[in-house]
Amino acid sequence: MAATATGQQKVELISQVKQQIALANAQEMLSKMTEKCFKKCIQKPGKSLDNTEQRCISQCMDRFMDAWNLVSRTYGNRLQREHFKGTVDMAD
Repeated sequence: MAATATGQQKVELISQVKQQIALANAQEMLSKMTEKCFKKCIQKPGKSLDNTEQRCISQCMDRFMDAWNLVSRTYGNRLQREHFKGTVDMAD
């Protein structure tokens, strides 16, 4: 006989899945940011970065994070609007 999860167990499982998704998203963002900024800023890889490369990487990472945050906020707002719209539609 299969055991069924309690409400608390389901909540904990959902929380763990959300944390794993957030971690995977952060790892993906870091990987993409590293790849894109390296390609943009490092012309001839060496043992160290010169001042121009350091500045370029810093600015590239800042712009990437700003864009990522803007997209995340916009997507979150859209999900909230759609959820609210769906709730309102169900009430009619």
